[in-house]
Amino acid sequence: MGADDSVPVTAAAIRAKALALGFDAVGFAPASLGPEARARLLEFLQAGRHGAMGWLAERTGQRSHPQALWPEARTVICLGLSYAPAEDPRATLGRPDRGNVSVYARHRDYHDIVKGRLKHLGQFLVSRYGPEVKVFVDTAPVMEKPLGQQAGLGWQGKHTNLVSRRHGSWLFLGEVYTTLAIPPDPPHADRCGNCTRCLAACPTGAFPAPYQLDATRCLSYLTIEHPGPIPEALRPAMGNRIYGCDDCLAACPWNRFATATREAKLQARPDLLAPPLAELAALDDAGFRARFAGSPVKRIGHGRFLRNVLIAIGNAGDAALIPAAAARLADPDPVVADAAAWALARLHAAGGGCP
Repeated sequence: MGADDSVPVTAAAIRAKALALGFDAVGFAPASLGPEARARLLEFLQAGRHGAMGWLAERTGQRSHPQALWPEARTVICLGLSYAPAEDPRATLGRPDRGNVSVYARHRDYHDIVKGRLKHLGQFLVSRYGPEVKVFVDTAPVMEKPLGQQAGLGWQGKHTNLVSRRHGSWLFLGEVYTTLAIPPDPPHADRCGNCTRCLAACPTGAFPAPYQLDATRCLSYLTIEHPGPIPEALRPAMGNRIYGCDDCLAACPWNRFATATREAKLQARPDLLAPPLAELAALDDAGFRARFAGSPVKRIGHGRFLRNVLIAIGNAGDAALIPAAAARLADPDPVVADAAAWALARLHAAGGGCP
């Protein structure tokens, strides 16, 4: 079907279509960002707070200015999809023999879900209005959170993530860049006030100041993005977090207005709510791939996953987990073997007998 030039471009029609596709939040922003977004990004990079995420230091011009990525873009349609949990996201932290997986990774990979819906929205725009469109989900040089704030979806909280009055800290973000000129929504005001619960909740003190994150101390970065051994000084603070960390998000008082996600593919799988650490440590590569097929966890690879599980075992203080750690002492991956030796030493020091 071709574009109908007689159909007026209205934000209401596009918003209604996005909501019908299953998005929970929709906003429109001009395809530009102010100089403060670029300044904030450069400050973060120059301080080395991005760690091994070298891709953040690439294409900074395109990242901080949408039209540098695509000069023809006139509007950014910002979309949010709630992944708010039905259960207490930190409940598993009190069960040291179980692994805690970040809320967003307890079922399907959100990239696939969000991108599919963005493509449908893009097809709607092209067929109805005839513009050019490009869709993005966390894989291109796009500053999603500043754009989301500019489009009125929420504001960047003191934990640096987007906060919504309706959905709390639980929104996946995606964008449609388009050549359409759509009236923008007003930017969202910051409503954090004097609250610092998210900062106080961080297990590793990864926030040097409000609105600033040092990713090299963040457990989400360390368990997912960091490729080598996790610094020993930070290992005890990991607890049983084997993939990501939700503490700063879960502490946000705006979450009280969030309702559990409607998307079945984002609702937690029972086997990922509190998986036994001993069972996870015994997985071979094929078992790991089968267990986490379709999950974001799969992308960190078997070795990095075992590293995280073994550190959690070392933090458990449970002598029953000694065999699980000992079984990985001779692992061919030196990072895994190091984590196993550390875990075994911790377990013995906690009263599990002599090494």
